[in-house]
Amino acid sequence: MSAPRRKRKAAPSRPSVLVVYKKSAYQRLVIEKKNRRVQRLLADGDQAVSRIRDAHDSHVGTVEEARAILKQLGVRATYRHLSSLRRGFGAYDLVITLGGDGTLLGASHYVGQDVPMVAINTAPRDSVGYFCAGTRDDLETILSKALSGKLRATSLTRMEVELEGKVLSTRILNDALFSHSCPAATTRYFIRRDDLVEEHKSSGIWIGPAAGSTAAQRSAGGRVLPLRSEKLQYVVRELYEPHGENNLRLLKGLLAPGESLEIRSKTPTGRLYLDGPHRTHEVALGDMIHFRRSDDPLTLLGLHRRKK
Repeated sequence: MSAPRRKRKAAPSRPSVLVVYKKSAYQRLVIEKKNRRVQRLLADGDQAVSRIRDAHDSHVGTVEEARAILKQLGVRATYRHLSSLRRGFGAYDLVITLGGDGTLLGASHYVGQDVPMVAINTAPRDSVGYFCAGTRDDLETILSKALSGKLRATSLTRMEVELEGKVLSTRILNDALFSHSCPAATTRYFIRRDDLVEEHKSSGIWIGPAAGSTAAQRSAGGRVLPLRSEKLQYVVRELYEPHGENNLRLLKGLLAPGESLEIRSKTPTGRLYLDGPHRTHEVALGDMIHFRRSDDPLTLLGLHRRKK
């Protein structure tokens, strides 16, 4: 039986809000690092950086407008850059992310199920915003409804990942990737589900909850799961088939609550990526990884508003 989902708390009279924002590529590369190559490409009008300034202006403008709206609404707002977040950053009634899906995913690792989140896509022409409730165009409506408790909440299943008996995270929202540390190298491993064990050679394996099923899981041949599904999905990518056929059964599948998937590495220099490229762990030869549904879902507001 799955763990019960908790009811959302009523909105407080003067809520305390954490606003997590990203730094744009222009901010990091041009303003802060003064990267000469990027500056030269910008001066030449190179298409590789043709939208970097526009995306920056859109992001900064949205952040400034959010500040003004929250001030007008009389909330106690704390502003933190994504990279400055640490465990135990304090108690808040709502977490707002300003960026795109990457900002939401990064911040969500610090947020438990009792604190709702809402995401705003600050540069919709350049940033993926699948998890975002909206953009600058409807910013005031979204923030007002989120703060008054009138923005619909969705409870999203997250995944727990354990490496060699140590829980690395209980808050994987999108996916995890196990692979060789070199993308061009073969990933070798044993995979176990219940009593079935197989030996694979592939480019790695994706696994994650329903929220990530429209991304890499689908691209690798998986299914798109209903957002409220509590199942996990695993998909092996680019299986090595020396004769063009095999009788392997654990190439893709769904794990119900209570089930787990076990990977034992045969790769001397494996790597585990959790919700993108920034949370990585080395996986040594013989290391064991377990994936299972987490008992700590994410409460995300306004997901129903996104464009289908």
